[in-house]
Amino acid sequence: MPNYGHAMRIEPASNAHHESLIDLLCELHTYYNEGSVASREIVREHLLDNLLGPQSPHRLIVAVSDSDTVAGLAALTLAYSLVEPAPNRRRHCQLKELYVLSSERSKGVGAALMLGVARFALENGCHRIDWPVKASNLGGIAFYEGLGAERVAERLSYRLTEPGIRQLAGLGSEASRGG
Repeated sequence: MPNYGHAMRIEPASNAHHESLIDLLCELHTYYNEGSVASREIVREHLLDNLLGPQSPHRLIVAVSDSDTVAGLAALTLAYSLVEPAPNRRRHCQLKELYVLSSERSKGVGAALMLGVARFALENGCHRIDWPVKASNLGGIAFYEGLGAERVAERLSYRLTEPGIRQLAGLGSEASRGG
């Protein structure tokens, strides 16, 4: 049985968590952007206006230590299946992000967050939880499989970035030339 971080509280992100949540989001930015540093001011604005804003589709839950410091984050979105109309199978939970501060890894924080994610999913009538993971994140893959998660072999992930979006929308240089 994994250690579920006995000293951790799992709860929805609140005003009391903002400062240490900003620290975590700054580290998350650097993790995904190979050494790039985001300013606390920009991260604060993004957190308050977008991630926790009234139009946000995300629900943020945090792992909080006894010292009220955010040690980890899970960003969740509730969704309905387009292909599964049965009432007991149509709702699912999308885990957009699970991140634990580098200083808090291998201490049960991720397991505690996943326990919180599972409870959130059940409380909201979800049939399943889906999430992406970087193919290079071997530790994360082992962690998820250790929890009983199964890799979805028939799914691939694609991305279209801003230059490609402009071109597809007919606003790029080739599209404007009739290409």
